Amino acid sequence: MKINKLSAILLSVLSFFMLSGFLGIGDDQTPKEERKEILNMRQSTLNDLYKEVPGAKKLIQNSIGYAVFSNVGINLLVVSTANGSGVAHSKKSGKDTYMKMFSAGVGIGAGVKDFRGVFIFSTQKAFNDFVNKGWQASSQADAAAKSDKKGDAVAAAIDVGPGIKLFQLTEAGLALQATIQGTKYWKDEDLN
Repeated sequence: MKINKLSAILLSVLSFFMLSGFLGIGDDQTPKEERKEILNMRQSTLNDLYKEVPGAKKLIQNSIGYAVFSNVGINLLVVSTANGSGVAHSKKSGKDTYMKMFSAGVGIGAGVKDFRGVFIFSTQKAFNDFVNKGWQASSQADAAAKSDKKGDAVAAAIDVGPGIKLFQLTEAGLALQATIQGTKYWKDEDLN
């Protein structure tokens, strides 16, 4: 029985590395091209969020800062991973900080999912800690957002930590439950 589990895990990891080539993970881009791509993703994600939840625009305008991430999640047999990048924006300084993210977990299934996340910070400490110390979601954010027709941004956002709200978007629109367990965020030293 142990050999079967080990074989499944090894097959999953090998499949991830094979698929990562097909998905363009690790493409050779210059830092300038990568930054431009991330900024374009940020604008596109924010536009999609504002269509889904019009009140989110005011929430972001009144925030200390925000961060936008895009990642591709792969679930093969018993191993799931997600790898992505993003940018945090300080409203006070106007500075952008480029960041990376990665998550790994265990779950049965197969497929590739595209998720985008928008973090909104209501305190300077929460923003500074996220950018300068990195951040790790160690438990499932099970608080479900409440969808209403008025576009109430606070009701649609998910609290994921003190001073931090999250909107998570999928290809189908706003996700009403965050799936960020085991996800780590940190500064991208190559792009800053």
